[in-house]
Amino acid sequence: QVQLVESGGDSVQAGGSLRLSCAGSGFTSSTVCRAWFRRAPGKEREGIAVIHTGSGSPTYADSAKGRFTISQDNAKNTVYLQMNSLEPEDTAMYYCAANRWCTLRPEFYDYWGQGTQVAVSS
Repeated sequence: QVQLVESGGDSVQAGGSLRLSCAGSGFTSSTVCRAWFRRAPGKEREGIAVIHTGSGSPTYADSAKGRFTISQDNAKNTVYLQMNSLEPEDTAMYYCAANRWCTLRPEFYDYWGQGTQVAVSS
């Protein structure tokens, strides 16, 4: 059974940085892609970044390019999201997810973590 556990969320001031972690277990070939999503209050769930855990190839949403970096430590079955130059608009619950396909569309993901809260104040 696939399990995903996020951590690293916190309250920071604008311009600050955070690194989110997603530790997982129970992975198979159907969960080769690991992604980060977020949901801000009153908004739809938004794909941020996804990484193919085999090749290490990342894909980013436009909102994440230049500020966020997705990476992995396969030995620890952990995927990270380094977030720099945070803005109040980045305030959201951040989720990691696993899937066979490396897409930023949440409806394709079968496995989700519980989320970790990020709050950015101005």
